[in-house]
Amino acid sequence: MAQGSLVAPSPSAAFEAEQQPARRTTSRGFWSSAWRRFRRDRVSLIALGVLLLIVIVSAAAPLIAGHILHTDPAQFMRTPAGRIATLQPPSTAFPLGTDDVGRDVLTRLLYAGQVSLAVGFLVAMVSLGIGAPMGLMAGYFGGWVDDLINAVVQFMINIPALFVLIVLSIFLTPNVVQLALIFGLFFWPGTARQVRGVVLSARNRDYVDAARVMGAGNRRIMVRHILPNVASVAIVVAGLDMAAAILAESSLSFLGFGVPVPLASWGNMLSVSQEMFRSAPWLVYPPGGMIFITVLCVFLVSDGLRDALDPQLAR
Repeated sequence: MAQGSLVAPSPSAAFEAEQQPARRTTSRGFWSSAWRRFRRDRVSLIALGVLLLIVIVSAAAPLIAGHILHTDPAQFMRTPAGRIATLQPPSTAFPLGTDDVGRDVLTRLLYAGQVSLAVGFLVAMVSLGIGAPMGLMAGYFGGWVDDLINAVVQFMINIPALFVLIVLSIFLTPNVVQLALIFGLFFWPGTARQVRGVVLSARNRDYVDAARVMGAGNRRIMVRHILPNVASVAIVVAGLDMAAAILAESSLSFLGFGVPVPLASWGNMLSVSQEMFRSAPWLVYPPGGMIFITVLCVFLVSDGLRDALDPQLAR
């Protein structure tokens, strides 16, 4: 063959070569634009700051308890007279008081935040990790794939989750990770349905047809072209799942079937204090307030992220 002869690149290779610089620029522009829109939402920005503060303080619970409060979540506090400080009201010695066996409420509240937040984050990860791919495949491929995934989703939704969780908690006494996995297995169908609905509307767009004509495969179309359009919905659903998991763990612990005692969570702190609402209200308000503030911040941040990441709002 002559030295001057050239082999023409394939259409897909040419398409990729042209799109690589543009894709990097578009990606940077999209995320910077999303961050600018999120910063304009002052309520969501404040909620994000409060949520980060709760996460940081909960993560630093051992340092705060050991070096500032000089306490331990399982330690029985004592009065100056040497007696166990049971049901002590808030004071300079005990900022949030003590419980019925003499443990410092503030210390247990900090450690309980680790458990409740860990359950929420793990449930959101499990729900998103299972539900998003299932919804993406169901919406993109349709046909028997869609029917099969919808059948599984419908089956999971019809299971009475609270009843199953109570039964499993009785026989298994799950730890934090096991409880989060159980919650995640019940929460992912909602994520799958939300993602599927967005994919059904996105798979017939012009840019998807153009990518298919240029030789892009199904996997590349789903990951590069459709997935960014469902990111906002997936993040919002993950936030809602996190808030729902914190509430579910609190409800289950309140019924006595959640995180096993003596490990502290906001839910079982409420469960232990429910009979002392009038005599020792300082045992009720701190964990209840933390549940309310955390769930509210998660909802507000999720709502702000939905608006910021929506491609239709990009300018």
